[in-house]
Amino acid sequence: MAVPKRKTSKSRRDKRRASNIKMTAVNVVECPQCHEPKLQHRVCKECGFYKDKEVISVQ
Repeated sequence: MAVPKRKTSKSRRDKRRASNIKMTAVNVVECPQCHEPKLQHRVCKECGFYKDKEVISVQ
């Protein structure tokens, strides 16, 4: 049975595992109501609209 001769170091182990992690940038879109940048599928913080409906009131 194959047995490692030396202990795998933490840095070598972590370098191997790092290839599976993919970082993706957040998707920022323009609000159709106030034209401010906002995250997709979330209520606009500036005007409070989501899908052409006012969900929260913003002063």
